[in-house]
Amino acid sequence: MVLKPEGLGRKRLPEADRHERIWGFIDRVVKKGGEIEAETKERRYGTKTRGERTVPAARLAGEGVYAFLKRGRNLHLTYELELPKQPGEVQEELNIPKQGAFIVSIRNPETPSPPGAGLPERGEANYPKPLQQEFRGRRFATEDPRLLDYEGAEFILMGARTDPERAYDLDIKAEHETRQTADIFRQLKLSPREHPLEPLFEGEWR
Repeated sequence: MVLKPEGLGRKRLPEADRHERIWGFIDRVVKKGGEIEAETKERRYGTKTRGERTVPAARLAGEGVYAFLKRGRNLHLTYELELPKQPGEVQEELNIPKQGAFIVSIRNPETPSPPGAGLPERGEANYPKPLQQEFRGRRFATEDPRLLDYEGAEFILMGARTDPERAYDLDIKAEHETRQTADIFRQLKLSPREHPLEPLFEGEWR
């Protein structure tokens, strides 16, 4: 799973202490990590009025491990950072602490979007009928993470915990990662030559 702060919602994670809510959606679902690189590297394109424009390469702000947990009727997404080893200015600005947890509510595409939020109808998730029934007519579902496996799936993240391992009695099993072992390069096939590395390894914009 790759979190990309672009499009709907604020460009940071929600505040856990205030149980802040932020809207998001699934942009792409891919089978191979290499398919992500085309979306994140620098791109140039021409315009009629402004000439050539450049979209900078994505800056990698963190790598970690995550888990989905069910607590009562709520679905919780919890994570722990592996890189950078200590959060810096980048992670502080994007509100990415060392650990965190959120309650996830997944929107039913067959019900109206909340005012001022949501994708256009053509961009909404198209669930197979058995999975659509998981909503049971409700505006949001909070029990089944399979609903997030579809492009156009829309969800609300609500800040829940700042210390999930203690709150949930859970060992997330973060690993020691380096430039040589980082999954963001080995599994997602993102090129270290294409992306600024200071945010990922040092927590600095530069």
